[in-house]
Amino acid sequence: MHTLGLIGGLSWTSTARYYAIINQAVHRALGGQHSAPLLIDSLDFASVAGCQSEADWDAAAAKLIASARRLEQAGAESLLICANSMHRVYEKVQAEVGIPIIHIAEVVGDRMQADGVEKAALIGTRNVMTEKFYRQRLVAHGVSLLPADMELAERIDKIVYDELTVGKVSKESERYMKSELTDIAKEDVQAVVLACTELELIVDVKANVLPIYDCTGIHAKAGVEFILG
Repeated sequence: MHTLGLIGGLSWTSTARYYAIINQAVHRALGGQHSAPLLIDSLDFASVAGCQSEADWDAAAAKLIASARRLEQAGAESLLICANSMHRVYEKVQAEVGIPIIHIAEVVGDRMQADGVEKAALIGTRNVMTEKFYRQRLVAHGVSLLPADMELAERIDKIVYDELTVGKVSKESERYMKSELTDIAKEDVQAVVLACTELELIVDVKANVLPIYDCTGIHAKAGVEFILG
């Protein structure tokens, strides 16, 4: 097996999901007592969570670059950045290491393209829903996306940063997301892209009217493919 590095702590709750998904998949594939050879560098999310200005994003990039270098030096052969929003600085991080970083939107786009999805709704935190760095990757795979719903983006930001990143799961937020997904299903779309690694904590990705592309699961399983490849 190949050794995979995880840039985690973005947040710890989603990193825990990556760890579980990857190890469960490796066990299913190989059986016995097999588990995944992983290196994890878990950052302090407080130092990168509030990025808004370009200066903040440069600081975040520096932290992720340092993490990627530590993982490469420790023996990782490929990396995952365990967050959607932090892929805003993907190019800067990838340029500073000699091993591949598997891009979350690329593997999601590949899956959607293979499934023939041409129209979808992208939901996640504000920067993922509104900025080009993520949307353009999906569009390049032939997926047309609904315009960003700013009210939904603001509410998701609050849910993610006030609740999910600190391990709080509320029934109110579960009901809100279920209602929003029901409304989205009435739009002219074939699927929903769940582009926030924490939202899977309050969204049942298998029990909705529309197919849901859970970026956490898809990204983690791309890591499994690398490990087993």
